[in-house]
Amino acid sequence: MPTDWGDNILISHLSDEPELSEEFAAVFSELNERAELEAKARGGSIDAAGGGAGPHVVLDFGGVTYLNSSHIAQMLRMRKKLTELGRSLVLCSMSDDVWSVISLSGLDKIFRHAPDPMTALAGLQIENDPREDA
Repeated sequence: MPTDWGDNILISHLSDEPELSEEFAAVFSELNERAELEAKARGGSIDAAGGGAGPHVVLDFGGVTYLNSSHIAQMLRMRKKLTELGRSLVLCSMSDDVWSVISLSGLDKIFRHAPDPMTALAGLQIENDPREDA
């Protein structure tokens, strides 16, 4: 189950199948629910909510030993959804086997990645610090 980290960051600690696909589904569900709530709060539809609706997402691959094409497709859909919402997706704690799949497929150029969850969270918090806008 994805966990809130602050006001606008969701972290998901992943493990191998069957939990991996279920966790991806739970993250999508959470993204959709939050986008709908923010859109309603703004008095419009999800499309009217624009950027900044929903949380940023950190996927912690510390418990994942392999990825298949279905997982990659789910990750690409998640990235697309977050990009539409003006939010970021960061992958972290990838084993050598998982990193090999990501890099050999060229996805290391598409996905943001960090060595561990704390680095990923700190990067998102620094980028989205409201004090920077003031």
